[in-house]
Amino acid sequence: MGEIRRRATVVLGTTALVAPLTLALGAAPAQAASCTTQTGPYQKQVEKFLGRPVDGRQSSADCKATQAFQTKHGITPNIGYAGPVTWGVMDLMNKQKAVGKNPNKAGKCPVNKGRIACVNLSLQLSWIQDGKKLVHGPVAVRTGRNGYETRTGLKKIYWRNIDHVSSIYDVPMPYAQFFDGGQAFHSAGVSMWNPPGSRGCVNMTKTTAKKYWSLLKNGDDVYVYGRKPGT
Repeated sequence: MGEIRRRATVVLGTTALVAPLTLALGAAPAQAASCTTQTGPYQKQVEKFLGRPVDGRQSSADCKATQAFQTKHGITPNIGYAGPVTWGVMDLMNKQKAVGKNPNKAGKCPVNKGRIACVNLSLQLSWIQDGKKLVHGPVAVRTGRNGYETRTGLKKIYWRNIDHVSSIYDVPMPYAQFFDGGQAFHSAGVSMWNPPGSRGCVNMTKTTAKKYWSLLKNGDDVYVYGRKPGT
């Protein structure tokens, strides 16, 4: 996300779920909208996710619960409609939670590199491992949207700036750790499930970004794989 200003020795180009998996990550609240009375195509799935009676019919209480979820995670329009975007976010949360404490079960993130930060784009998860040992995570992250995809492959952290500000978008990127051009791990003040995604960086909550800052250093490996839903 963004382009880093030139430094003396570095010239840069353009740019935990298990305990707990919370729904309280701070998206900026959208303005409250009127609730719809229309039943959505994913009504039953959304009702089940929210712990509502599963009858497949929109009620005022269903709408308010769905609308609150949409507002919390920046899903628009936040009118309480059980549509594909809302269910897509919920379905991803379910899949993330199902990973448990074994995010590298398929063995796709290298275990022969020592300490490495892994990013699974398909599940929007990241974790840090050392060989086969899980050091931290998995945690929900928010990666690049369509047209700004987070690039895949094996990388290395090469520059860190705790108080970085993007020179293109003029937005803060706290605890930035750059691993591919302008793409970096950094804190972002939105829900990790806020669609459609970042402009290429791996967004994290402030708590997670601080933890990654304390656990990683220049030269540590980063491995990004998979494909973000919707890209």
